[in-house]
Amino acid sequence: MTALLIRNVAIYGTRGTDERTDVRIAGGRVSELGTNLAAAGDDVINGRGGTLLPGLCDHHLHLHAMAAAASSVSCGPPNVRTAVELAQALGAAGGRQQGWIRGTGYFESVAGDLDAVALDRLHDAGPVRIQHRSGALWMLNTAAVAAVGLDAGEHPGIERDASGRATGRLWRADEWLRSRLPAADPPSLAGVGEALSRFGITSVTDATPELSASSAAVIAADMAAGRLPQRVQLLGSPVAASTSGAGAFPPRRTPTPGPYKIVIADSQLPALDDLAALIARAHAADRPVAVHCVSRVALLLLLAALDASGVMPGDRLEHAAVVPAETIVSLRRRGLRVVTQPGFIAQRGDDYRRLMEPEDLPDLYRFRTLLAGGVRVGLSSDAPYGPLDPWAVMQASVDRLPLGGGRPLGPHERVTASEALTGYLSGPADPGGAPRQIRVGSAADLVLLHCSEQELLAGPDAAMVRMTIIAGEPVFGQ
Repeated sequence: MTALLIRNVAIYGTRGTDERTDVRIAGGRVSELGTNLAAAGDDVINGRGGTLLPGLCDHHLHLHAMAAAASSVSCGPPNVRTAVELAQALGAAGGRQQGWIRGTGYFESVAGDLDAVALDRLHDAGPVRIQHRSGALWMLNTAAVAAVGLDAGEHPGIERDASGRATGRLWRADEWLRSRLPAADPPSLAGVGEALSRFGITSVTDATPELSASSAAVIAADMAAGRLPQRVQLLGSPVAASTSGAGAFPPRRTPTPGPYKIVIADSQLPALDDLAALIARAHAADRPVAVHCVSRVALLLLLAALDASGVMPGDRLEHAAVVPAETIVSLRRRGLRVVTQPGFIAQRGDDYRRLMEPEDLPDLYRFRTLLAGGVRVGLSSDAPYGPLDPWAVMQASVDRLPLGGGRPLGPHERVTASEALTGYLSGPADPGGAPRQIRVGSAADLVLLHCSEQELLAGPDAAMVRMTIIAGEPVFGQ
């Protein structure tokens, strides 16, 4: 492993001083800090007075969905906005995967609720499956319904009409659907690793629930080969998977289990006793839980289940899209942390304002009030369903402005750029905890910026990233 010496940088957190330092890296860790350090055979990088900060942690994304989305047809805003545009996009795609067309990002504003009949009107020349932008729903045309045997399927997520026939809509059944598609290996994660590195992301938590053994094996293989250089924590590991070897920070070349992912699907809410039993089972295996919780009803159900099961350190809420003000004290009292995605405010703010009940808007993607209430908040992208760019997510946390412009959505939830950045600087085992520091002995997962700390906090932007280093190895920039 090459030793590095980064000269003339400002360590993040020293804003207001003119102090510059050198940082020596050896064995994948910061080994020395000081001025005018001797090169001693190290590879030398001139920091040019830029800011050096710990690498960013995206606390919730979906690696294989990101890779698949890169080769799929975009079926929703901003690329596709009307039924005519959707038909044109599907027609231009042809059969991409053994005759199949795979679409992503669909939203009802394009062409309403899609079922097999509606989708046939847009494209019936071959099997088509389109994923809703929420990631919870697949919509199949008639050719696809026949190809996967949807009518005879027994998955509870298969939507049926009054006569019992499948409508072509399939809820939260990714693994079931994948098992009936033409055989194909999971896509390489090399492109995903490159995209993450460009943004300064050095660690990720894959939030795919019930991750298949084959998908986990591909993640491990791509990490071992260096195609995915980031450290990876898996929420979808089997409930009995041990987290004892993960420590505070995952290893570089192999994925580790994180908290156990549980989905409270608003399309099919679990029974209270069943949810409490599942949480208790995870806790008994020494696994905290990471609970997908989007709606007000789901949050209240979760709090009731935790009253029955008990809580353990590390329990977390994924998304927490709607958090009534009166529940914030309950979250803090139970020690729950929130992993949220303010990037959705920018990406979907206009839709929220148009479609949500007005009384729910003040509760949407809370941030400031959670911090003020003593709740730890980690930031994430939910990519590919939300914007991956962490710097854009930070800016959305600061201004709460929809991309269409206009008034901010929930201005009372705005935070400072420093507070937003802290949501990405907390470690993967401690989302929303104290920001990691650059000190002797710390892991050399670093981001070198072109700019000063003052410029960074005045307007976070991905263009500021000059170099990304993981375990002492540059993976982006020069």
